[in-house]
Amino acid sequence: MVERDADGDLYVRLVKASGAAPAIRLAPGPGEAAAGAPGLGDRLLVRFEALTENGETEARVIKRLGQSAHRILGVVRKVRREIRVEPVDRRSKESLLLTAAEGGELNDGDLVIAQVGGFAERPHGPKRGKVLEVVGREDDPRAASLVAIHTHGIPTGFSDAVEAEALAAEAPTLKARTDLRALPLITIDPADARDHDDAVFAEPDPDPANPGGWIAWVAIADVAAYVRPGSALDREAREKGNSVYFPDRVEPMLPERLSAGLCSLREGEPRACMAVRMVFDASGRKRSHRFQRGLMRSAAKLSYEQAQAAIDGYPDDTAGPILEGVLKPLWAAYAVLKRGRERRSPLEIESVERRVLLGPGGEVAAITPRQALEAHKLIEEFMIQANVSAAETLEQRRTPLIYRVHGAPSPEKIEALADFLATLGITWNKGDPPRTERFNRLLEQTHGGPHGEIVNEVVLRSQMQAIYSTDNIGHFGLNLDRYAHFTSPIRRYADLIVHRGLVRALGFGDDGLSDEDVSRLSDTAEHITLAERRAMAAERDAVDRYVAAFLEDQVGAAFEGRITGVTRFGLFVRLTQSGADGLIPISSLGDEYFIHDDRLHALIGEGSGERWRLGRLVSVRLKEATPITGGLLLEMLSEPEPPDRTLPRPRLGLRGRTGSRPGRIPSRRR
Repeated sequence: MVERDADGDLYVRLVKASGAAPAIRLAPGPGEAAAGAPGLGDRLLVRFEALTENGETEARVIKRLGQSAHRILGVVRKVRREIRVEPVDRRSKESLLLTAAEGGELNDGDLVIAQVGGFAERPHGPKRGKVLEVVGREDDPRAASLVAIHTHGIPTGFSDAVEAEALAAEAPTLKARTDLRALPLITIDPADARDHDDAVFAEPDPDPANPGGWIAWVAIADVAAYVRPGSALDREAREKGNSVYFPDRVEPMLPERLSAGLCSLREGEPRACMAVRMVFDASGRKRSHRFQRGLMRSAAKLSYEQAQAAIDGYPDDTAGPILEGVLKPLWAAYAVLKRGRERRSPLEIESVERRVLLGPGGEVAAITPRQALEAHKLIEEFMIQANVSAAETLEQRRTPLIYRVHGAPSPEKIEALADFLATLGITWNKGDPPRTERFNRLLEQTHGGPHGEIVNEVVLRSQMQAIYSTDNIGHFGLNLDRYAHFTSPIRRYADLIVHRGLVRALGFGDDGLSDEDVSRLSDTAEHITLAERRAMAAERDAVDRYVAAFLEDQVGAAFEGRITGVTRFGLFVRLTQSGADGLIPISSLGDEYFIHDDRLHALIGEGSGERWRLGRLVSVRLKEATPITGGLLLEMLSEPEPPDRTLPRPRLGLRGRTGSRPGRIPSRRR
């Protein structure tokens, strides 16, 4: 399975291995020419080779697995008498040549899926291609999402059988359900939310034995009542793994009849739900919880901004009537839960998400950071507590489940972090075990200072990726011993499995976790982890393409940015205003050889000692923006840092081996 590290290099990890499989750097192999450049989440057949000079191991591609390695998504280019299909994947350099008969009816700029054939003229020339499908136009403002969908193999649409099952679904009744319709549960979601699968409510605990305590309710759409084990709906939901969200569209895990209809907790409409009632004491410790399969009716639908504005003293017509009875109690309960959160000390890494705003014609109107509100944190903490309650209940009932796990940073990542912090004058003992409180102290100490942003970034990169697993190792980032996804079954198959587990464990019906579900839980966990990685890569690529389209008419303009990646082939710079990431090729940095020091996260001039280091603020010029690939090419305007003799001598990492001389990287061919 292919992963990418902080510097943009690709690594592979064994799909099936005993224990934690190490990540091995991926080097080009003979199979890559035929298969095309691998991408995140791809499965590859590789050969491991030991490097004699340092004893490390690298992986060489033999062939891609799990998809057609001979199909590409590309753009038709008609130049003189040649008709070519140029790949939209910026990692791939191979184009296909079409015959006049094959490409005669195609137009320049058509987006097509083409199949690789034989060589056109000679073994080392361009390959022949055959067009299988025309999927759109590159000048369509919404092409970015379309390209991402096809590039990453996102499943689209639904079979007739699935649509028929969704249409046959009926509105819920009180049969075998607890009546929760009098409980003023409300939904709080993004303003552009396409579905509503969670609702919340809180009230003071009347129990005199729990002074200052609160009762927190979380009700989740009862998707398990509609998506039964072994049904067509179930098979396709499992295959999709999750919904995939783009700026202009969503590829849902479930048909609209369910995702936006019967399973969406619409205001004023009765909906089947799985609810958990949690009791907390005044210090934020959970005293008890109880699950119920119920029938609810949402009292209001609010956006995060509406809820926050009401609490801040600016209620609108929707929030005003429920301010005293619903919103203020929610915030009071959150104040208690927050005490428990602070004691638990989960990782407090800041992450800025870009929001692409589209105009009426699908064009990019603006790119803005998503605002972080207290309302977001409230819902997040309520959901975390509900997820913990689900995991605890299933463990107590000895029911198999899929955990959401997050491992502690590896010793190698801790060592790399400590080495980098040393360059900033910050001490970090490599021998101490990683703890979230320790990371949080570091983030707090550097917050707002000259190194705050880059320390936040490097700490983020030192963390492992969360996955789904039947083996519980806890969740390091949340600092929890057990954790399972329960709160989003409309858009995540993992949550649906947890719902079925609760139905089975608590005797809520005959639509719980089946024996077949149980027998393949490990395979399901692996599959939905890969589906999640696939979705994340597609969503990120689509945003990159929209950003490139937005910046296309600003080629030549200067921008402020920060170096966020230092690699053997150049620097990645994140533009401050838009959050866009662009590449400065090493060939444009100067006339000397550069050493890539992976410990210092720096490119260092061999002769001059001048440095380009991770985290530095720089000025750059936009040289090229390519919407179809999402690529931004930048030119450095700032001067390098002068040599610093107090820093350690450059260390040649694995990635510093390329170039015309061992361990050195030529910045320009002479």
